[in-house]
Amino acid sequence: MPNFPASRLANISPFHVMELMSRAKALEAEGHDVIHMEIGEPDFPTPAPIVAAAQAALESGHVFYTHALGLPDLRQAISDFYRTRYGITVPAARIAVTAGASGALLLALACLAERDSEWLLGDPGYPCNRHFVRSFEGVPVGLAVGPRGNFQPTVDDLAARWNERTAGVLLASPANPTGTMLDDSQLAAMVEFIRKRQGQLIVDEIYHGLTYERDAQSALQFGDDIFVVQSFSKYFNMTGWRLGWLVFPERFARDIEKLAQNLFICPSTPAQCAALAAFIPATIDILETRRSEFRRRRDFLAPALERLGFRLSAKPEGAFYIYADCSELTADSERFAHELLQSVGVAVTPGLDFGTNSPQKHLRFAYTTSLDRLNDAVGRIRHFLD
Repeated sequence: MPNFPASRLANISPFHVMELMSRAKALEAEGHDVIHMEIGEPDFPTPAPIVAAAQAALESGHVFYTHALGLPDLRQAISDFYRTRYGITVPAARIAVTAGASGALLLALACLAERDSEWLLGDPGYPCNRHFVRSFEGVPVGLAVGPRGNFQPTVDDLAARWNERTAGVLLASPANPTGTMLDDSQLAAMVEFIRKRQGQLIVDEIYHGLTYERDAQSALQFGDDIFVVQSFSKYFNMTGWRLGWLVFPERFARDIEKLAQNLFICPSTPAQCAALAAFIPATIDILETRRSEFRRRRDFLAPALERLGFRLSAKPEGAFYIYADCSELTADSERFAHELLQSVGVAVTPGLDFGTNSPQKHLRFAYTTSLDRLNDAVGRIRHFLD
């Protein structure tokens, strides 16, 4: 007799931040004022040119299925973006438009992961990555990263865990929850290490565009045998539109197309029509202004948290997160986060979501709300600690 649900579900945890956000919403419904620093969603609305493009598409009746890999015009626009932003040639034929970055990761791992194949990924890291691996019967292997390597894996980390079952590596730069980045020399060394062992590399680049000291360079500069995941959610402020893309090696083109046809049929047509306006100069100007605002928020919040007693052992170079060591204030970050929400209405994410590497010592703060609200949050946390 089969057992239901499938056994793989035992290794897939709930997304705890969503449950904490639900509690925050319930408090708001009761009339409480909550400052949201728990969820990775920009507070800025989708830029007006993108909204206008969607409205025009809807008015013209452009609501039918597209090619499984996306509108040809949008795939070409993404290809052009790689040329203008990074100086890299990426043919449109190697680009799949997807249902968010999650859809891109699902396509990549459905294509690559075998039963019991091992995939190396940083811990702490984005929780869904390990669950995507498990969903396709692979085995996620966490690499404990910390201050010594700026919370990014190193070649030595890969070498220490690589064995005959290892199929590949998932990297993220900038990373969630830490906001840390790999430099080009680190990334080049890891690409070469993985290539020599005939493994596969998947790189999460969804926070590109949201970096503050230096522009991020795509892993695609190191070869066309790399899978790269990108998103319209973060830099482009299109979270609810659920649109992203996957760049894949040419030899996997037919496999990715078959998977997209069967798993998704196609991405949302109105969202794709909207995204055609994401790369125009008027939109980029808006987005770059918002990037400057995110930097101001980070530069306010990071020292403010340190003054409260948090330690910033990860340098937040990108994304919109600060991963703070709270061990001098509490021995249990999950309980601390829930008490902070309940007592003073500040919602932050405990380290529990991001892996098994000292989660009780860490909290993630998202600076996805205004400077005034961040200042208010700092005051409330100070009151809570006092």
